[in-house]
Amino acid sequence: MSIFDFFKRNENTQASAGPVAFLVVGLGNPGREYLYTRHNTGFLTLDYIAERLSVTVNRAKFNALTADAVMGGSRVLLMKPQTYMNESGIAVRQAADFYKIPADHIIVISDDISLPVGRMRVRRSGSDGGQKGMRSIIAHLGSDSFPRLRIGIGEKPHPDYPLADWVLSEFTKDEQKILFDEFGTAMKGIERMVAGDFDGAMMLCNGKNR
Repeated sequence: MSIFDFFKRNENTQASAGPVAFLVVGLGNPGREYLYTRHNTGFLTLDYIAERLSVTVNRAKFNALTADAVMGGSRVLLMKPQTYMNESGIAVRQAADFYKIPADHIIVISDDISLPVGRMRVRRSGSDGGQKGMRSIIAHLGSDSFPRLRIGIGEKPHPDYPLADWVLSEFTKDEQKILFDEFGTAMKGIERMVAGDFDGAMMLCNGKNR
């Protein structure tokens, strides 16, 4: 570890002395076989954020892998539910109940087949849009009034292509590069949401991808 890494990690630990104020949840499926699949875009984004914050999302808690971090001046819990996509709401509800986090302080990162690869949309609330992890969270929270960052994974190559096969397929090398190049913007957008600048997050993430 370099001296810069040491001080960065030490600064992050000291700043996180306050209570957890936000949940930042990346959606995906556990297991190496799903690692680089389209449905794991939320996990991949969260791992990028964790690396930039010098933390590792590996603490088992709330049916999820978690890590404490600081974003936008607040202490956040980074979460990767380990219940498989369709039951993501179980982990989110447990953590929200434990820390007494209101729905509008739960930020969910998910994949979206209606957007081209790497395109993003930030919304304050809304329906599940057909995303089963989002549907589970809405059901378990009893509310759809939580912010979400949807990241495009591309439409099915043709209408008859099975949806399950498409979302569980891996990104191509070119698509991986497009996605990785946008992770920094996703992180900045989430930092703005946590800091209370939701309009700024929408302008950054939505405006860049029009």
